Amino acid sequence: MAVNERHQLTKLLREWKSGKEEALDTLTKLVHKELTRIARGYLARERHMHSWQPTMLVNEAFLHLVDCQQLDWQDRAHFFRLAAKIMREIIVDYARKKRSSKHGGGLEVMQIDDAKTAPGKPANPVDLIVLNMALDKLEAIDARKAQIVEMRFFAGLSIKEIAQTLELAESTVHLDLRLARVWLFRAILTGKTDEF
Repeated sequence: MAVNERHQLTKLLREWKSGKEEALDTLTKLVHKELTRIARGYLARERHMHSWQPTMLVNEAFLHLVDCQQLDWQDRAHFFRLAAKIMREIIVDYARKKRSSKHGGGLEVMQIDDAKTAPGKPANPVDLIVLNMALDKLEAIDARKAQIVEMRFFAGLSIKEIAQTLELAESTVHLDLRLARVWLFRAILTGKTDEF
């Protein structure tokens, strides 16, 4: 997203909050491509949602985002962080419903090694719901690290894209991601969720 598009997005978010409904139409057109790319990243990693199309996830997420109109939108990064979080919640809710419909049936598996893991090459399979709970605990301790994990492993964004979205150095994203992965593995395997 170009610099003037970033500023335009922030401006549109503020106009929308102030009640200008036409700002929502323009905002929708501006972010649709980026939200679809994020949704595609989520769905590529979730085999249990094979019947979903990225547009379905974007539409569902947008319904939730519209309910957030009165939020104090800080900037485009805030918008995309919230959009990614909402998509994650939709996917986790779907996994919960699917699991309960199978009377506790199999694990919904998520790989937490690398968002670009090749199909058929499982890394470290983890129950999606367990991962979500661990990620919520990480968020309480270090929100930025949780956001980076969410954007990388759930949305499939590259290190560079995350750095641009969060306005961080790529080296900071790399370090936070590495620390967060270690923390998540420890939390999932041992149940220890204390600070780093």
